[in-house]
Formats: sequence, C-alpha cells, structure tokens
Amino acid sequence: MRYLKLILIFSWLLFISSCASSSGPHLQLINEKDEIRLGKLYTFYYIDEGEGLFPEKEVQAYVRKIGEKLASVTPRRLPYKFFVLNSEEINAFALPGGPVMVTRALLLHLHSESELATVLGHELGHINARHHEKFLEKRFTLNLLLTISNFFLPDTTSGEILWRLENIGASLLTLKFSRDQEREADRYGIIFACKAGYTPYSIIGVFNTFKKLEKKRPPEWLSTHPLPETRIKEAKAFLASFYCPNGQKKDSPEFHRIKNIILKTSASYNLVKKAEKAYKKGDTKGAYSYLNKALNLYPKNTLAALLLSILYIKDKKYEKAKHYALLCLRYDPEWFSANIVAGIASFYQKNYFQAETYFKEARHLIPFKGISYYYLGRIAETQRNYLRAINYYQKALKLGPKNEYWYKDCYRRYKRLVF
Repeated sequence: MRYLKLILIFSWLLFISSCASSSGPHLQLINEKDEIRLGKLYTFYYIDEGEGLFPEKEVQAYVRKIGEKLASVTPRRLPYKFFVLNSEEINAFALPGGPVMVTRALLLHLHSESELATVLGHELGHINARHHEKFLEKRFTLNLLLTISNFFLPDTTSGEILWRLENIGASLLTLKFSRDQEREADRYGIIFACKAGYTPYSIIGVFNTFKKLEKKRPPEWLSTHPLPETRIKEAKAFLASFYCPNGQKKDSPEFHRIKNIILKTSASYNLVKKAEKAYKKGDTKGAYSYLNKALNLYPKNTLAALLLSILYIKDKKYEKAKHYALLCLRYDPEWFSANIVAGIASFYQKNYFQAETYFKEARHLIPFKGISYYYLGRIAETQRNYLRAINYYQKALKLGPKNEYWYKDCYRRYKRLVF
C-alpha cells in the first residue's frame, strides 16, 4: 500500500511537470489572481533594477497612454501598468499579470509612435500568452507556487519564503523565452498594434534598428528576445498574410516631442556614467564634480542625486546625504534604493523614528531584500527590543546577499544577541 502511494505521488509529479513544460494546453498551477499578485510583488524590484523611474511625468503619461490604448484591444482584461525606467540599457520587458516596462535608452532608439506601439504590443503578447507563468510552472515547485496564493506580510513571513521569492524575481530577470514564444509575442504585437489603429509593419523597423546595434552596442532586449534572421522573416511572412486596413497611424508629433524631452537629458546622464568610472578608479573628487554638473544640467536627475547621497554617507556628511535622498523621493517616492539611503542617513543622525519609516517603506516595496531587515534590527537594538532585533537579523542573514557590506556586522550582532 505504501509503495502504491509513492507511485501515485510520483505519477502526479510527472504529470504536473509534463503539463508545465508543454507549449500547448497545460494545467495552470498559477491562477490569474496569483499572476496579478506576482506582477505587483516584483514591480518595484524591477524599477529598482532599472535605476528608478524616469522623472518626467509627461513622458510617463505618454507611454502609459499608448500602452493603455494597446491594452484595450487585448483579450485578457488585466490591471496593465506601463513604466519608463531610467536605465541606459536598450530594453523592454513585461511582468506577470500586467506591468510593462521600457527604458529611457530604448525610447531614444525608436523612430516613430507605431514602433513604440509594436514594442509594447510584443510585451503585452507575452502577458496574454502567459509565457511567464509557463516558465515558473516548469521551473519551481508546486509547494512554492502555492505559497504565492497566501500573499504575505513581511513581519510574519519566514526568511526562507522571502529568499525563495527573491529567487523567482531573479529568474524572471534573466528569463529567456523560447523561439516559439517569441514568434507568438511578435504576432500578438502585430495584431494588437493593428487593432489599436497603428501600422504593424513598423515592427520590422524596430528589428532592423536592433540588428544594426548588435555590432556596436547590443541591446539588452536581444539577450532576452533573440533576434535571428529567421525571426524577421517569420514576422514578414505573418505580415504578408495578415490583413490590416490602410491608413493606420504611423507617427505623431507628440512622439518626437516626448523623445526630445528625453534627448535633452542625455548630457546629464552621460556625466553620471563618467562619475561612476571616476569613482571606480578611486577619484572621489572627480565623481563629486561630475555628479554636481549632472544635476546642474538636469536638476531632476534622480540617479545623480542618489549617487551623491551615497557618497556623502561614505564621507559621514549625513545632512547632505539626506538632502539628495529626499530629492530622489520627491520625483520617485516608491524607489526602493532612495528609501534605503534616506533611512541610512536618518539612522546615523539618530533620528530612529524617521529612519524606521523609510526602512519599513523599503521593506514594503521589496520584501525580499536583506538590507531593510538589517537596519530595522539595528533600530530595534537601540530600543532594547532584542527579540524583534533577532527576528529582523535572521531574515537579513537569510536574504543576504553575503557579500554586502552590512552582512558580517549583522551576523556578529545576531550571534551576540542569541548567545
């Protein structure tokens, strides 16, 4: 009887595995409600990876408007959201359940509104075909995926679960879709663009631009969206067989006005790159100089402000550090890194109540980053709430990463409190 049970369990696991790996109809382990929760859970993680949001509301609103126009013709009714990231990587990607992100650099390499529409349509294609969920259902265990259903409060969730959620996030970041999935997303992009009133032939212009960039500066989009010649031929063949009425919109003056807003900030962001190089070479004075020049050119450059804040913390000039951290939060209040830096500056000013507020906000935004728990543990220690401090340190140590500057101190403090 015991062996029969084992055989039945093993057969069930094989069935789940085969369903999850199939490119056709399959058993859905993640339902739509959990898919939406996943997208919300990882939104701020990817915004942080993309160096925060581009700080111009007009640019965000424009991309959101085009995205929502495309989303209105998709078969799945989800809470779609569209974001422009500050990153200089030429990239666009989608998350489960609705979030779609494009980078500042990508927008600078597009030539028309319809090109933007086909890129957004392609990403919406991945969401509508549930490509992310199929990947997760294939890679992660049923037990972990079911944990997602019980959406958590960071205070009550174990470090183990948070660590596993971090692993899911990292997997989504590096996930590569199959050729069949890319072909399917391309076709969705063409269909959605046409239904939204755009000429879908612009997708070929996007591909050709990226092919030219491959030798000079390979777009990040190509690392997750492989672009062999056969894929371009397949898109052309689909376009030839696909009916789209004449007179569809190709471009607009608004697209070029928005692109020009981004273009005017390029000199400022180039100075940030110079600052980063100077700092790596040990030229702190040069880094300060470049970052201040960057802010003089473009006062909303939140990336320059964040790096200045970090430099001032290292120089123990906490009031200045906080000033620049708050500048970041003025334009991007839900930026994880800016909340962390503002919290650290407040902590070393011994303003523990304010520091705790920033760290709790950071933890809320990305609950699986160890640094928030480490500093919350430090604050709990100052309040002599040692049990709470131990709990925070445990989570910080589980999450890590171990090579972070705070990790050894966290371990030392935890051991001292426990023993």
